[in-house]
Amino acid sequence: MNIIISNSSGKPIYEQITSQIKQLILSGQLHPHDALPSMRFLAKELRISVITTKRAYEDLEKDGFIYTVVGKGSFVADANHELIREEQLRKIEEHLEQAVELARQSNVSQEEVTEMLQMLYEEV
Repeated sequence: MNIIISNSSGKPIYEQITSQIKQLILSGQLHPHDALPSMRFLAKELRISVITTKRAYEDLEKDGFIYTVVGKGSFVADANHELIREEQLRKIEEHLEQAVELARQSNVSQEEVTEMLQMLYEEV
């Protein structure tokens, strides 16, 4: 598992870990019941505190992305398709909000944005 921590990011380290593991799960690179690195191993690899990795794993478990078996470790939870869909919709909404804000600043009409979106959607 390749997690990259950025000191220049405005996000706390535990959030960077959480979002990257979520992305690996959502993209299908991590599958249900795949084992995650132990908190200690991940902390050592990233050269961070075990407390930080513990916080990331706790957040992932709270959000339903992973589960922990005492004495065995943490594993990717079965795909909750509704949860995954909500996560993806949230990301799409964030990107669309940014696009709408840029369009407003650039005096691009809603019709033009809708036309662009339609063209982009049909290209795929």
